[in-house]
Parts: sequence; C-alpha cells; structure tokens
Amino acid sequence: MWDNPSLRCLLAIAFLHLLSLIYSQETGFPEAPLYLKCITHDLNRMICSWGATSSANLGLTYKICYTNSEPFSPVCIKTEEKRADIPVTMGSTNIEITTLNASGTPLATETFVLPEENVSLIPLTPQILNLNADFSTYTLYLKWNDGGSVFQHELDASWQIQILRKETMETVTLMNYDSKLTGKDSILSWNWTSDIPLECTSHHVKIRCYINDPYFSGRKEWSEWSPIKTVPGKDTKISNAVVFPQDKVVLVGSNVAFCCLYNEGESIKYMKYGSESYSLLRLSKWSSAIKVQNVSASISSGTNVWCSVLPDNVAGTVLFVGYAPDTPQNLNCETRTFITITCSWNPGRPTRLYRQRQTKYILFERISRENVTCKVDELNKNHHCDFPVHANQKIYSFTLEATNPLGRAESSLLIDVNQRAHLETPDKFTVSTNSSTNAHLSWYIPGNFIQIRLLCQIEISNTNSGQLQQNVSMAGAENSNYRARVDALHPYATYTFRVRCSASEHFWRWSKWSEGKKLTTLEAPPARGPDIWREKSPVGETLTVFWKPLLLSEANGIIRSHEVSCYPRETVLEVPVPLNSTEIKFGGNDCLISVVAKNRAGSSPSSRITSVDLPSDNVKTELAIATGNGIYISWHSDPNVTCGYTLKWCISSGSEPCSVDWEMFPSNATDAVIKSALFQPGVRYNFSLYGCKHNGYQLLQNIMGYMKELSPKVAPNFTVEETSSDSILVKWEDIPVEDCQGFLKGYILSFAKGEKGTSKTSLMEEGSPELTVKTITDLTKKSLRILDLQGKTSYRLDLQAYTIGGKGPSKDLYVVTKENSVGLIIAILIPVAVAVVLGVVTSILCYQKREWIKETFYPDIPNPENSKALQFQKNICEGNTALKTLEMNPCTPNSVEVVETRSTVLKIEDTEIISPVVDSELLEDGSDPETGSHVVVSYCPPIIEEEISSPARDEPVGSSQIIYIDIQSMYQPQVNPEEEPEINFVTSAGYKPQMQLPINAMKMESHSPTEEDLDKTAGYRPQANTNVWKLDSPDSPTSIQSNNENGSFGSPCSINSRQFLIPPKDYEDSPTPNNTGWSFTNFFQNKPND
Repeated sequence: MWDNPSLRCLLAIAFLHLLSLIYSQETGFPEAPLYLKCITHDLNRMICSWGATSSANLGLTYKICYTNSEPFSPVCIKTEEKRADIPVTMGSTNIEITTLNASGTPLATETFVLPEENVSLIPLTPQILNLNADFSTYTLYLKWNDGGSVFQHELDASWQIQILRKETMETVTLMNYDSKLTGKDSILSWNWTSDIPLECTSHHVKIRCYINDPYFSGRKEWSEWSPIKTVPGKDTKISNAVVFPQDKVVLVGSNVAFCCLYNEGESIKYMKYGSESYSLLRLSKWSSAIKVQNVSASISSGTNVWCSVLPDNVAGTVLFVGYAPDTPQNLNCETRTFITITCSWNPGRPTRLYRQRQTKYILFERISRENVTCKVDELNKNHHCDFPVHANQKIYSFTLEATNPLGRAESSLLIDVNQRAHLETPDKFTVSTNSSTNAHLSWYIPGNFIQIRLLCQIEISNTNSGQLQQNVSMAGAENSNYRARVDALHPYATYTFRVRCSASEHFWRWSKWSEGKKLTTLEAPPARGPDIWREKSPVGETLTVFWKPLLLSEANGIIRSHEVSCYPRETVLEVPVPLNSTEIKFGGNDCLISVVAKNRAGSSPSSRITSVDLPSDNVKTELAIATGNGIYISWHSDPNVTCGYTLKWCISSGSEPCSVDWEMFPSNATDAVIKSALFQPGVRYNFSLYGCKHNGYQLLQNIMGYMKELSPKVAPNFTVEETSSDSILVKWEDIPVEDCQGFLKGYILSFAKGEKGTSKTSLMEEGSPELTVKTITDLTKKSLRILDLQGKTSYRLDLQAYTIGGKGPSKDLYVVTKENSVGLIIAILIPVAVAVVLGVVTSILCYQKREWIKETFYPDIPNPENSKALQFQKNICEGNTALKTLEMNPCTPNSVEVVETRSTVLKIEDTEIISPVVDSELLEDGSDPETGSHVVVSYCPPIIEEEISSPARDEPVGSSQIIYIDIQSMYQPQVNPEEEPEINFVTSAGYKPQMQLPINAMKMESHSPTEEDLDKTAGYRPQANTNVWKLDSPDSPTSIQSNNENGSFGSPCSINSRQFLIPPKDYEDSPTPNNTGWSFTNFFQNKPND
C-alpha cells in the first residue's frame, strides 16, 4: 500500500495541512485584534481602539463583547471600524473582540482584561472662542469654553496657554491657568501684556487642558493643542516707516521696547532713544526693535525716539515717563462763607506729567450723589476744589479721586459743616477814639452766619506794654459789619489794632488777621512827679536841683516844662524842656524843694526833697563788684534811715561837665545792681550812698566800682636801683587809675638769663627751666630784691600788673650783675689747698710704708739660716733619730691638698713644716687650724738605706705632711679652695720636695709607684736644677716658651727671697737680675724681711 505513489502524495498533503493548522494556532490569524488601547474624555464613555496583523480590511467586521468583573451578562456591539465606544466602569473590564468575515463567520477571537489603570484620561481639545488685542496697553484678551458640562461632578482643571510671535513661531511665554469645572460649560478669560507693542509683529495663541480627578486611577494626560489664533501686527500693512508705540506714557523705571516698521526694500540705519543709540532686534523682515531699560522721568515735552530708514526716511515717536498719582494728602474740607465748602489737599509726589496727561481730580459727595471736576494747577503744591452747600444738610461725605494715564488714587473725608467754619479775613477794618483810655473798632466779614455765633479776637500792640489780646463774642449776620470797644488804654499812647474771627460754639480755626490799624489816645496829666536830687555848692550859697525825665508811660503826653519851688521861701521857677536841672539861691537857709511836671492836659503830683545835709563821720570807701553788665553794690542796713537810700554817681564824658545820676531804694534794701547805658568797661565809677532820715540826708558810704574789669592798659614803670654779684634791687611806680581798668591785684616779676637782642619767647616762655616768676600781692610794696643770682651774668626782667580782668602788658629791662671777687678767690684757693693736702697724705703713706718700699725697690739678700722651710716642730723630731732633712732617700707622697692658690703659678714665700701629729691634735681639741691659706703637701720621711729597692705593693709607707704657710695670708683675703683651678703642683707649688715624683702618683693616692718611677725619683734631688736655671722670672716670655716642667729660675734661694743665695761661680760677676715681681696689694702691707 505504501508503494502507491498517489497515496503517498495525499498523505504528504494531509501532513502539510496539519502542520499548517498547528502553526496557525501558534502564531494567530492575520485578522486577530491586537494592541487594545482605551481613552476617555469625560470619565463616562471610553473609546477603545485596536490593531491587527493585516492592515487590509477585506470586508471584516468586529464583534465586541464587554463586561466588568462582576457577574453581569456581557454586552455586545458590532462595528466595522477598529474602535468602539463603551462605558467606563469601575475596576477591570473584560473585552472580547471577534473578527468576522463578510458571511459572519468568526475568523479570530481575542479576549482582553482592561484594568482602570490602563485607561487614559485625555480632555477634549479646547477651542478658543475669542482673541482680542488692546494695542494701547500691549494686552491680549483670551476667552474659551472650559467644556465642564461633559463631567458629572466638579473637577480641577489646568490650562497651558502658549504665546508665539515672529514668522518662526518662537515661544514668548508658556503660562499656566487653573480653574474649577462645575459640571456645566463656563467661559474662561485670561489676558497677557506683551513686552513689545502688538503692532510690531503678529502674535499667536494656543491652549490645552489637563483634568485632575483624584478618584480616577488611570493615566491623566494633556489634551491636544487648540487651533492657533493670531493677532496680526501692522508690519505688513504700512505705506511709510512708522515707530511704535505712539506717544506712550510709562512709569519711571519701566523697560520699554520700540519697534520701527518699514517697507520691503528698505533697511534701518539706527534707532535712538533721546541722544543714545541702541542695538537692533529683528522681529520680521519688515520690523526691528530696540529695548530701553529703566527709563527715567522725562521733561514736560517727553523724550524723542528716532528711527533712521535707508535710503532716506525718518520716523519717530515721543515717550512720556512719570509717576502714577499719589494718594491726596492732608485732605481738608471747610466752609468760609456757609455758601460753598472748600476742600484742599496736597497732591504728594509730583507725577512729572503735564497738560492732557496730568492728574485729573473729581470730588464726589456720597450723600447727595453729586460730584464736581476740580481744576488744578499741576505746578502748584496746594490744590483746592469748591462744593456747594445744600440747605438742610450738615453732614458731607467726600471722596477725592485722582487719575492719570498711569493709575488712580483716592482719599475720603466725613465732616459736619457747622464744625468746619473757617471765616474769611475781616475787611474794611477801622479804629477811632474820643478819649485817652478807649477806642472803637469796626470790620466786615462776607458770608451767611445767621445760624452760628462768632468769636472775634482783637490784638492790641504797644511798644511799651507789648501785645494784649481781647476776645469778643457776637451773633452772626449775613454780609454784615461787626463792632467792638476796647477800654483801659493808656493816655497818649500809640496802639496797633487788628482782628480775626471764628465760630464760637464749635471752634475750628481762626481766620487770618486783618490789616493793622494805628491809633494814638488823647493826653492826660502826668501820672507822678519826677525823681529829684539836690546838691549844695561848696560855699553853701546855692542849691542845684536835678530831676529825671518821666517815662512816656508816666508822662501821659508831651512834657512842656517843670515847675521848681522852694518853701518856706516864695521862690518858683519855670524850667522849660529839655533842661533837667536848675540852681536856687537860698543864702544858706535850708528849705523844702518841690518839682512838678506839666503837659497840655495838666500837672503831675509834686516831688519833694529837703536841702538839709546831716554831718558824717568816718565815711569809708568800699569796692563794688563788676557783674559784666552792671555794678553790684551792697551796704549795711541803718535803722535810723526812715525814708530810703539814695545812691548817687557822676559820669564824665570827655570835656563835658559831669552828669549826675542817682537811684533811690527803700529803707529795707541792702544791695543793688546799678545798670546804665552810659557805663563802659574798664572805667572806674565813684558812688556815694546817702541815707534819708527824718531830718535830712546823711552820707553813709563811698563806693568805687567797675561795670567790667579789664586788664591794665599800660605796664608799670620800673627801674633797677642797685645791683651786686648775686642780687638786683627793683623799684616801680603806681599805674594811673585811668590806665588800671580794674582793681589791681598785684604785680608779676619774671626774670631769666638772657642777652639783649635775644628772642623774648625763648627766654620768658612759661615752663622754661631758666625762668623764675615772683608774684607781689602786697600793693604797698614798691620794690623787690632778687637774690641768688650769678655774678657777671646778664638777666632780662619783665614786670606787669594784673587785675581780675587779666594781665596787662609787660615792660622789660636787661641787667648785668657784678663780678663775684670772693668766688674768684675761692676758685684759686681750693685747687692749692687740695694739692697741699694730697702732698701731705702721700708723704705720710710713704713714711709708713718705707720698709716695704725699701724691700720692693731695694731688697736685701736674705739669710738662709732664718728660713723656716727647714724647721720642723720639736715634738715631731724629738726622739726620732731616723728623721733627717734632705736625705737622698726614696719617698712616696700620699696626697697633695692645695688650700689656697692666688695665681696660676704659686709663689710660696714662707713655709713652715708641721708634723701631722700636731695637726691631728689640733683637730681633736676642736680648734680650727688656719688652713684657709695653707698648701698641704704629703711628705715621706727619708729611708736610711744606701740602695733603693722596689717596695711591695702592700707594704705601707710611712708618711707625714708638710704644711706650707703663707705668712701673707694673715693680711690678704681668704680664697675658697674649691674655686681654685687645677694646677700642676710639681711645677708651680713654690717649694719643691727633695724627691721628684710623677704627677700621676701625686694625684692618685691608691696607686703604687713602679720600679721605673722609683728609679726616677730615687736619691737626693736639689731644690733647683742648675742646668735649667734661668735669669728670667717664671712669668717672662722666655720662661713660658721653654716647655720644661722642671725648670727653675734664678738660683737656689730661700723661699721668701727672689735673690740668689749661692750663685754659681760662673755668675758671681754677673749683675743681679731686676725682674723681681710685686703686686699692688703689697703696697698696703707692712711685711718686714725675716
């Protein structure tokens, strides 16, 4: 069967068909729905769309069945498009889409589960209803429908508004606008102000929407942009070049853009604001612009903007820059006549805008609903406006509104017109009188004041009494005259009157003062008699009577004459003005004097004084005190004075006779300050104080004083009466009274060394150490002796007087003192005496030190037998025959102790050998040995053997101590052994032991000498090596340069001698060396030679 080829072919076709079915099940049909996407515009219905593998429709239809997660029966719809409109459900939605062919046979079925999160909320594309432009303010006004009716509940909506300009559609701004959807359609409005004039280029606007539903969990997206709306510019419709904006008004500090429009084929050369050119910004092919930042206030005619267009065209505009109106300040409304109400205010900051652009004011009254337009002058700082008064209306509510092209401001005020009465200035003011004490006044005030009472104030001015104000209340009238009377005026006085008025019940403010009117009252008799005084002539035959003119306030008119009479004599004299004194001959008989002043209206009361002078004894002269503007005078009260005190003085002015003046005081007065316009500073005045008693006048006291004390005018004259080598006698004269200008307090005498012709400043300057100042306060002294001066020296003397007012000028003299002979003699005798004393002292010292001088400069050869170097104490050597001196036997020293060293090379002059036993005994007794200046050297007794053998190391060696005592230590200060420097004892310790030892053996006690060392030190060693004898001292340069430790100087000699003891034969005939050493301290020591 399998061999049949047909059967094999059918089987192959069936297998291929099966494979095709299997593949189609794996990959899906081309008509199967894919990529389901659902969006909603209103949260009620959603539009779902899908795609398919094949884009060809081929008459296919789609069956959509949908249901939510709840057990509801599915709802099916058919559609020929690949989209369907289905309701929005909460939660997930199951959607089954079946593809049907033309015969209705299902080709493919696809099931989708659509959760709410996969549904997108995209609002409908908004539509712009209206786009308008306000070219004067550069503002675009936009309106659109928010489409809120498609939603069932309130939602928040956000809008994006995009502004574009230029041909390239450049974005100018992207603004957000928020609104609330209320479930019904609403018209939304929005406006935007451009930074350049709208005429410069076209502007385009489009919008889109975004809905925010907090309960919708799906995706929320922006809507599509609305169709573009355009506001065309004027750059395509011009016939000639033009600049925008035209006559614009802007605020100070604004940024302003200007554009210049021109025709095709033209180009802009430049654009200027004022006189400054700016860079161009291209807006379109027919428009360019400039931007000016922070413009300042312009002048009244504005600032010009220029646009120069090529080939030959010019365009321009004007910019006005200013301020918005300020709030009206100090708004005040009041009435002056009760016919109109005048409101005034201060406009505040100037707007800098004038003419048709200046601020306009409107006064609006709220109660009457009336308003008036106010005409004001922008240059005037105080503006006012009138509003009519309405009958039966007392309350007014005013609002003042100020507007200009840049803004508006307002101010309000509420008033009661009866309480805001500010009357006009009184007019037609007149003053009259028919008496010496009163005046009549009349004035006129325009206005209707029937409803109120007036209060008027009258000002009365007089040069003597000052100003006086008097208030008068009166009933108001309509356009009437008002009258008043003023009493209690002074006779024959000139007054100035003026008046002002206001409301009486509710005072608001006074009117302005009327013009002043002058009036002089009539004369009256003088109010009192004149002040009088009298003086008798020296011989007592005549009496001079003085009186003072009355003041204008006392004269009550013009004084024509004075009547003088003397009682009991019938003497009456009429003295015309201006005389103020007269003489009466009374033959030595006293009388009562009377003086009366007369004017046209009558006579004054009489003033009386007696001519009796009481005798005075021991009248003292006192000094007054200057106060700067007067003279202070005090006196003691006199109980016998019953009718007061009179203080009289006389003022003389040049060649004119003395002018008598006086002042009277009551009986209880004890001091007074006298002032007069005739007083002058620095002038002395003499006063006489009289007491008025019941039977006459008595002189009580004389007083001298100054109104103000000054420094003396001249320097006192002084001379030198006598000079000596150390003193100068100076005498001076008094300064005349007229030159003192004050009471002298003393004199100042200054003197200093100085030659004539030298600068006074350098010599007499205060604080100079050479200057001496003496103050003389005893005014009775007229001379002064200056002591303690140097002889034959030039001095400058200055003398000046001083008062409380200061120091006066100084006068100077140059004086040379005489030569001091005693000082010269002393200067010669003192050096001679000093030389004699020094000679005597030197002779005494040389006599006391004669032995030392002889030893130092002429030394004797010492006797070796007197040397203590070879003497031992007896208690050491007694009974010991083994001890010998200078035996040539080996000896090992135990220790070396240096107690005193005066120099680097010790010079031991005297030594004493002391046994160690004695030393120990002294220490045991408790007494301190004098070791402060000792040199202790260990010394070994000699060993009596002919041959020297090396001792064992452990064999003890007997030793003793040799103590070198320097006799000079008894006279010289002790030296601390611890401060001694380390020295070579062998070469410098003065006395040298008989056995020369190695240095290390002297420094270390525990070290035993070797055989080699013993060989070097065995046997006798003389005190000096004759092979190295030197004629030089150890300190000489030749001795120092020879590096020989064992070198000696001179020859063997005694310890306390520098001379040769036994000179060698070769040197017997050689001269004695002269280089013996001595120290300065030896000069003070008396050390005889042993």
